[in-house]
Amino acid sequence: MDNAPDEYSGPSKSQLKREMTALQDLGEELVALSRERLAKIDMPERLRDALLDAQRFTKHEARRRQMQYIGKIMRDVDAAPLRAAMDEIKGVSEAANIRQHRLERLRTRLMEDEAVFSEVARDYPVADMQRLRQLRRNALKEAQQGKPPRAYRELFRELRDLEGAAAPNDPADAGD
Repeated sequence: MDNAPDEYSGPSKSQLKREMTALQDLGEELVALSRERLAKIDMPERLRDALLDAQRFTKHEARRRQMQYIGKIMRDVDAAPLRAAMDEIKGVSEAANIRQHRLERLRTRLMEDEAVFSEVARDYPVADMQRLRQLRRNALKEAQQGKPPRAYRELFRELRDLEGAAAPNDPADAGD
C-alpha cells in the first residue's frame, strides 16, 4: 500500500505544463522590452543574455527555439520578481498606482501653493528648483490662456524623475 490512489504526488502534468507555458509567456514579455528596460530589471546574466539573443533573431524557428531555451532557464529562476517588474512596467502594480497618485497630488499642491516647494526641496535635495518653478509658472500661464497643458505634464514628468532618482527622505510623506 505504498502507492495509495488518494495520496498527493505533486502537481499534475497539466499543471506543470501550464506553469512552464506561463514562464515562456513571461519570457515573451521580457523579450519585447527595450534593452534599457531589461537592464533595469534584476535577473541572472544568463537569462539576460538569452533575452538579448532572442531580440536579435528574426527567423521563426530560431526564435521559437530561443523562447523554449528562455523558458528552460526561467525554471531555475525565481519568477516572482520578474513578474513584479513586468507589472510595474505595465503600470498595473498597486505600488505604481499609489506612486502615480501621490505625484499627481504633489503636482496639484505645487500648482495651488508655492510654499510646497520647500517640501519638495527637503524631500528631493537633487531637485532643480529653478526648473520646477519655471514649469509651474508656465503651467499657470497655459491654464489662464486655455492652451494645452504641456508644462503641466512636464512638471509631472520632472517629479516622477525625481522620485525615481531618489526616494523621499521622510517616509511619513508617502501618504500625502
